[in-house]
Amino acid sequence: MNPRPIESIMSAAMENIREMIDVSTLVGEPIAGPEGETVIPVSRVSFGFASGGSELPAPERPGEPFAGGAGAGVSLKPVAFLVMDQAGVRVLPALFETPADRLIELVPQAVAELRRYLAAKAEGQAGTGEERA
Repeated sequence: MNPRPIESIMSAAMENIREMIDVSTLVGEPIAGPEGETVIPVSRVSFGFASGGSELPAPERPGEPFAGGAGAGVSLKPVAFLVMDQAGVRVLPALFETPADRLIELVPQAVAELRRYLAAKAEGQAGTGEERA
């Protein structure tokens, strides 16, 4: 049995979509920074696909005339950046949907600063011999 014309249209469109997709579409190529850090972009990719067709009866022409088409759309949206340096790996969001997102992103930095402050304060008290009641 011969494949329907719509099947060949769909196969061709899907093959083109497969060629567009690879790992570097989602996780970009690493970018070296001037101070030894490495930045890797991370994106959200959305694909849409539609196809359709119809066999048209045409008694004056032999065979089965066919009309059809296919289309695809791609959306690429940056989501975050992975930053690797001597201190470790950080995730920097590319977009903040709400102020709460920004606040949540700042929590690890605030905790690290608080730890540094408390450690410096503890070292200062230990060196002077002061004690707290």
